Amino acid sequence: MRIFVDQIGCRLNFSEMETVASRLAAVGHTIVAEPEAAQVIIFNSCAVTAGAERDSRKRVAALHRANPAARIAVTGCWATLRPQQAKQLPGVALVADNSRKEMLATLLEPWSAELDDPETLVRMQPDGVPFTGLAESHPSPRRTRAFIKVQDGCNNRCTFCIVTTLRGESRSRPLREVVDEVQRLVEAGLMEAVLTGVHLGSYGRDLPGEQRSDLKELIAALLTDTDIPRLRLSSLEPWELAEGFFDLWAQWPERLCPHLHLPLQAGTDRQLRAMARRCTTASFRRLVHEARAAIPDLILTTDLIVGFPGESEQDFEDGLAFVEEMRFAHAHLFPFSPREGTAAARFPDQIPTEVKRARLQRMQQVVAATGQAERARFIGMTRLVLFEGEGRPLTDQEGRLWSGLTDNYLRVSVVAPAHLDLHNRLLPVRMSSLEGEIFHGELLESVAESIP
Repeated sequence: MRIFVDQIGCRLNFSEMETVASRLAAVGHTIVAEPEAAQVIIFNSCAVTAGAERDSRKRVAALHRANPAARIAVTGCWATLRPQQAKQLPGVALVADNSRKEMLATLLEPWSAELDDPETLVRMQPDGVPFTGLAESHPSPRRTRAFIKVQDGCNNRCTFCIVTTLRGESRSRPLREVVDEVQRLVEAGLMEAVLTGVHLGSYGRDLPGEQRSDLKELIAALLTDTDIPRLRLSSLEPWELAEGFFDLWAQWPERLCPHLHLPLQAGTDRQLRAMARRCTTASFRRLVHEARAAIPDLILTTDLIVGFPGESEQDFEDGLAFVEEMRFAHAHLFPFSPREGTAAARFPDQIPTEVKRARLQRMQQVVAATGQAERARFIGMTRLVLFEGEGRPLTDQEGRLWSGLTDNYLRVSVVAPAHLDLHNRLLPVRMSSLEGEIFHGELLESVAESIP
């Protein structure tokens, strides 16, 4: 079958779809780059907020409009939370909740006899290796990084969060399994691995007997036993980190990315307690100071909720001041969204929509200011940039415009001669100016001359 995979939401959703696509390709299906070319569309949905639910519905509708003949299989958190809604959408032929997500290759198999045609049957290359068309039609061979799901589920019960309920208890993959996967990706040419999980910091503690581990041990194993040029961490809850966790950056300063995403959610102890967060402003402050002392050029990002039930004007002002003190470079900002099935949805003193909207705007202004100041520190520096995608031809000058990310997650663009292919290359760039959140830089002349 010709299959298109799609997703919205967190990096974990992207990791899961990469895994699903690989498994489907391995059993003979063709992963296509556009929904219009597919016989089957798989969509991994999100339900982190009411807005994410709406976006999931809209995306399914858009996929059906793009290809009315395709059968759509919907999975993910929204499909788990609202399976009846998902089933009623035009084009949807299968709804698989999170517990069945990893079984998608099996669940779709009954469709194969009906939909397979000679173009999608497995063909053999001269060396006898099955060829499914993945490299020809799927964009992943042009990717620079892979999202590695090392853990799923969460044992915390933050009062605002429905996702942990939908994904169940914490479950970790064995350490050697993760190491082997990353090394295979290195051998396939990828330059960066991003570790993902619902509660990444809890990794390994649920594993039985001698397999029991933790995130620090996993990172050390990946950097010791694989050749991955860059290892990046996704969202990391600000508690449960092993003693000496930040010492890892001193051991592998060139490979372990100096970028941490530490979800704060609220800037006052009263709100943190109401959210059932397992940190205080004092413990978060200590963690940030420790991280910045140990990791040169660290970029820190976060998640924040405004308008949580019972948030007074003083709570908001104090939280705003704390956020400013933390100097976040970027934040995912959310007005509180009551989620059916969570404790916070039943809390008294719900904040009016217009108040949440005004507070969100003020928080955005503070984060924009701290983000600009954090990024401006790097003007004039030279850093390695991992370039991705295709260089865009320019109309007003010769050459192509390329874009990539530094190790500390700063977006950089450069103009390079038209004949150079920078994709999936780690190259030093002088970051000469900053426009909004994007740096403009120049390749060092000696480097440009050395690229074949």
